[in-house]
Amino acid sequence: MPNFTVTGEIDPFLHVSMQKGEKIYCESGAMVMMEEALQVKGQMRGGLGRALMRRLATDESLFQQEIEAVGGGGDCLLSPALPGGIELLQVTPGSPFTLSDGSFLAADNGVEVRSRMNSLGGGLFGGTGGFVIMEAVGQGTLAISGFGALFTLDISPDRDTVIDNSHAVAWSSNLQFEVGMPRTGGGFFGNVVNSVTSGEGLVIRFRGQGKVVVCSRNRSIFNPQTH
Repeated sequence: MPNFTVTGEIDPFLHVSMQKGEKIYCESGAMVMMEEALQVKGQMRGGLGRALMRRLATDESLFQQEIEAVGGGGDCLLSPALPGGIELLQVTPGSPFTLSDGSFLAADNGVEVRSRMNSLGGGLFGGTGGFVIMEAVGQGTLAISGFGALFTLDISPDRDTVIDNSHAVAWSSNLQFEVGMPRTGGGFFGNVVNSVTSGEGLVIRFRGQGKVVVCSRNRSIFNPQTH
């Protein structure tokens, strides 16, 4: 299996070591360096239909890069589009992950990043892919990135966890979630007023057992034209 490691403290690289015959895939333009034994090519993974769904669901490109160790073992360095952290997640058949827009960086060949329908609330409020969102399934290592520093929260069934919509990067797909406004105890109108006056926009309320990866920066503040 390819070996994934995160290298560097600030704006790190994703370092991947591969043996001959192994391959990974990554977001278009992520490759920074690779040794001569490796080969890179553009792939429309899953065919035109799935590639179009991925393009419509996220900020990611129609084509992805596939890197394969053809001439022998070798290393490569990958980098996300936005400055920030990289987190490695282990995907198993019973533990898929849902990905927010633009968070996919790379994965080994045993992981499939596919589209699925979002909940009605999540689709209406957006920020998590609209009505179609991306999910990583299969078996292997998944590398995700977020704007700023990353932190992994362990969600437990005994209490709900509320996260700002713009800071959620990825989460365990088995978690229940709903998108809405922060609750203030003042009813619907009070929630709307508080959301405007406090500067807090939409939030995601998670419940159940699983993990949520959050980032420290809100990219819509730095680039309002993306929303």
